[in-house]
Amino acid sequence: MQIAVVVYPAFTALDFIGPYEVLRMLPGAEVRFVWKETGPVAADSGVLLVGATHRFEETPSPDVVLVPGGPGTSGAALDEDLLAWLHRVAPGASWTTSVCSGSLVLGAAGLLEGRRATSHWSVLPALRSYGATPVGDERIVREGDVVTAAGVSAGIDLALWLAGEIAGDARAEAIQLMIEYDPQPPYDSGHLSKASLATKAAATALLGRDVMKPGPLKAAARLAWDRAIAVARR
Repeated sequence: MQIAVVVYPAFTALDFIGPYEVLRMLPGAEVRFVWKETGPVAADSGVLLVGATHRFEETPSPDVVLVPGGPGTSGAALDEDLLAWLHRVAPGASWTTSVCSGSLVLGAAGLLEGRRATSHWSVLPALRSYGATPVGDERIVREGDVVTAAGVSAGIDLALWLAGEIAGDARAEAIQLMIEYDPQPPYDSGHLSKASLATKAAATALLGRDVMKPGPLKAAARLAWDRAIAVARR
């Protein structure tokens, strides 16, 4: 079973590192980190590097596709090579998935039209511009063979759910124990419905720290413009 994880500049590391730790434990799993070219790809911190192991053209028929989110999402959603690859491989994949704002990339590839989908709370409304129905109160949203997860840490939940679907509950539970995934956070502000106004403001400021960098900011403005035009032309 071939699992293709997309890595693109300025991804958020936990978006796919968490799922990777789960999915690599599936029977017969072959994990590929795919991008336009092989070699190091920098995360949103600019410090962490992950090696893309395979190019898109080397991965024409993955069984599972996972697209992470991050400040680089807008750039990824404008990347014609990535979108074309997703459009080609999604019909043959058993599961096409995203974590966090990675769902915007699926939307840009035309894979969310008429579907319910979720994303990071900060970009959830943007899903409407791709013809999707945003869902803000579910951590995992399945629509046929397309599954989207909420922000960052929800990727682990998504991967465990996939593990259950692919290899059965017993294997998924064993993986959960192996990684000792037993969340007991010291705070209870992990969803907008639970967070105070001050916490929301602080979280928004932290998000802006990476998004407001010149590269992601330019790509976000371009993507917003393109989507506005597309919606106006419907």
